[in-house]
Amino acid sequence: MNFQLLHPRDQLVAIMNRIYHNGMTTLSGGNLSIKDDNGDIWITPSGIDKGKLTPKDIMCVKANGDVIGPHRPSIEFPFHRKIYELRPDFQAIVHAHPPALVSFSIVRKVPDTRIIPQANRVCGPVGYAPYALPGSEKLGENIANTFAEGYNIIILENHGMAAGGASLLDAFHRLETLDFCARTLIRAQALGDVKTLTEPALNLFDHRHNQLPEFVPTAHSSRERELRQQIVEITARASDRHLMISTEGVVSARLDDDSFLITPTGHDRRTLEVEDVVLVRHGVREAGKMPSRSVRLHEAIYARHPDVNCVMTAQCPNATAYAITPGKFDSRTIPESFILLRDIPMIPFKILYTQAETVAELVSLNTPVALVENDCVLAVGTDVLNAFDRLEVAEYSARSLIDTAVLGQLVPIGNEEIHDLEIAFSLTA
Repeated sequence: MNFQLLHPRDQLVAIMNRIYHNGMTTLSGGNLSIKDDNGDIWITPSGIDKGKLTPKDIMCVKANGDVIGPHRPSIEFPFHRKIYELRPDFQAIVHAHPPALVSFSIVRKVPDTRIIPQANRVCGPVGYAPYALPGSEKLGENIANTFAEGYNIIILENHGMAAGGASLLDAFHRLETLDFCARTLIRAQALGDVKTLTEPALNLFDHRHNQLPEFVPTAHSSRERELRQQIVEITARASDRHLMISTEGVVSARLDDDSFLITPTGHDRRTLEVEDVVLVRHGVREAGKMPSRSVRLHEAIYARHPDVNCVMTAQCPNATAYAITPGKFDSRTIPESFILLRDIPMIPFKILYTQAETVAELVSLNTPVALVENDCVLAVGTDVLNAFDRLEVAEYSARSLIDTAVLGQLVPIGNEEIHDLEIAFSLTA
């Protein structure tokens, strides 16, 4: 589905549904708009339940000032209009009150997006707009003036956030990604000092090792079609379970000894469809599609481990908190955690982008989960569900570990009990 071909009314309802049902705003909070090519501004209404918004509720403020629709435009329309005046490159604006970003706004700080490269490249530097009365011209001036400094996303003092973009999806992706940063940073506070990436390190993310030669498949087996559907379903599930967001997360699955399927780069994870998944065979990509930037890593893992049939990477907030701090992720908490995760190594950030074969040697079905410094959780499995299970257990285990800080000292499972688990569940190599 080409989201851009939807009518502005339908786009605004679809994105507000994602914002509301992902817990990033309340029934009465937040507003979105799209600027049409003719200067009209389509905007969400004031005083209407955001959880039950329909296309008929969307308002249109014409370029000449006429208002069309059954309600009043959002009371924040003045700042939308002002932003469009000062940032003609914006075609859409989102404003919401995600709890984690509100937390930053009320301590008057901005989240550091340099914790992982994906977030930094989506959001860039984060601006900060001084407080003013909601709906006032002054608030519009404060926000618009901050955007005019070149920021694409800003924290509103004691209020929330706002983001702009060339499309509504662009603006939403910035909101969701910055919210991920905020949630991860808050969780990381319990683990120690946060490590951020330097610009040379961030630049490693900009490589184009996924620009493989192309080929045109002549047939698609039933097995390939089945795996494409599994990848789409598990990516959506990972998004719904807050293990991935729209801009972060990769899933691949082995098709045979010579080929595998992998999610594309630059595609909204939650709207992935079977035709978007990329077939890679003998180091050549399916024509007209661009695989994930990590395609070389996945290829190296499959070549090194014939028993691995699925690879996933994701930026889950709790597990990623361990990847950006010195805190140790101890999987010896409950039997399920150790059985599925084993001991979790930390992989240096740089080698993820420069030494794919080295990373492939560090993971296996005996070491199925690893953390990559300032980047991701890496999980491998015998099939798609097995890898997803490990990813999900990693995130929930990390959440439990971080939450122990307010309860008392962690008491891990003892060595004797670990030995019993290794014997009972055949965990030894």
